[in-house]
Amino acid sequence: MVKTRIAPSPTGFPHVGTAYIGIFSYAWARKNGGRFIVRIEDTDRKRYVKGAEEGILRSLKWLGLDYDEGPDVGGPNGPYRQSERLELYRRYAQQLLDAGLAYRAFETSEELAAIREELQKKGLGYGYDGRARRIPREEAEARAAAGEPHVIRLKTPDSGSTIITDELRGNIEFAAEEIPDVVLLKSDGFPTYHLAVVVDDHLMEVSDVIRGEDWLVSTPIQKLLYQAFGWDEPKWYHLPLLRAPGGAKLSKRTGHTSLDYYRQAGYLPEALRNYLATMGFSMPDGREIFTLQEMIEAFSWDRVSLGGPVFDEEKLRWMNGKYIREVLSLEEVCERLKPFLQGAGLGWESDAYLCKVTEAMRPRFETLSEFVEKSAYFFDENYPFAPKAEKELKKGLRELREVRDILAALPELSHEQSEAAIKEYAQERGLKLRKVMQPLRAAITGSLATPGMYELLEIFGKERVLARIERALQHAEELEDGR
Repeated sequence: MVKTRIAPSPTGFPHVGTAYIGIFSYAWARKNGGRFIVRIEDTDRKRYVKGAEEGILRSLKWLGLDYDEGPDVGGPNGPYRQSERLELYRRYAQQLLDAGLAYRAFETSEELAAIREELQKKGLGYGYDGRARRIPREEAEARAAAGEPHVIRLKTPDSGSTIITDELRGNIEFAAEEIPDVVLLKSDGFPTYHLAVVVDDHLMEVSDVIRGEDWLVSTPIQKLLYQAFGWDEPKWYHLPLLRAPGGAKLSKRTGHTSLDYYRQAGYLPEALRNYLATMGFSMPDGREIFTLQEMIEAFSWDRVSLGGPVFDEEKLRWMNGKYIREVLSLEEVCERLKPFLQGAGLGWESDAYLCKVTEAMRPRFETLSEFVEKSAYFFDENYPFAPKAEKELKKGLRELREVRDILAALPELSHEQSEAAIKEYAQERGLKLRKVMQPLRAAITGSLATPGMYELLEIFGKERVLARIERALQHAEELEDGR
């Protein structure tokens, strides 16, 4: 059975890179009728951030990546937090010690810094020279039993090379001198990534490891650990890293990278999922808009590109707008907007009214929060007047008063009746239509960037339109008086 996993660390906000890898891992598992696992790698206690785990799991659920095993859903191979598996790692580290494939090292941080400096001067790069290998085992055990702080290191080959077979990149060879004797168990009893990831992937029966290419350099160490334990290694897939426009690695300095940001800003999970899927995968027919299920059905590694995918927020905004306008139904968009309106303290008289407003504004917003920003005047009678709107009010007071009287005489403000009456008035006065429309627009919305005027009049209705005009006239008079 194909089993994949993502293993984020709770060291900060949930990252779009986690979601990107998660989508490919999820799609491959589902394509093969397999299982998708979430494991929390929380052994880096210095960088641990309270609440980060909850944020990661919340974001994965928001994206629709329903996992089969995880810290909050359980599973047959738990626990799914590494901090709850410490005894396992100690046991397996001891197994390597007993087999002579690992050793205890007692250098202080100062001694390690000196070793690194010495190696660097010799042009050997950063690392460790393996000097603790020469400590007799009996002496090392006695020093450990006496409580002397130490780590456990993997004994890597002194010569030859280790070859990794990456399913996307082919065979990659690492010379022995490129693979240092890495720490497996730290002096505080917590494992390093190298030991924990191998033990966990094996015990959780992960068959396919899909991750970013930045982990490729650690793969030969993990292969050596699989060999040391006598376990079959998984298949390896190293996806290209997300890049910012310009080519830099995607980071907080190059744009928004938090999944929480996109959720709170009103991006649709379907759109973000779709966009992240295009960061390396293409549909056979070339279309950009597709569902996760359609991706799963069409998925093959032949369709995955290794070119550096560029995460462009503007392209994501475009795709999100496309989903709002063309993919989701009007009723679905209305439902998605409700929490954002409520969060802004705005209410609506009925779902029918909300959908009328949404339909009018739909071409004008690309995120749900942008709808709230641009549409607040539909839901609040005390809307502010923008400076440009105030200028139009002052210029068009006479026209506004006359249009008010014309609209008051109409039985209702349907699109057809309002249009006919306003155009007739403008023609009789010899006015360009803009001279009438702009002060009216400013009066009933406080803005000049709105949907069509006749559509607005119909949505608001006669009573609200007249009340808004009166409020605007009063505001304009106060401006003239300098109050």
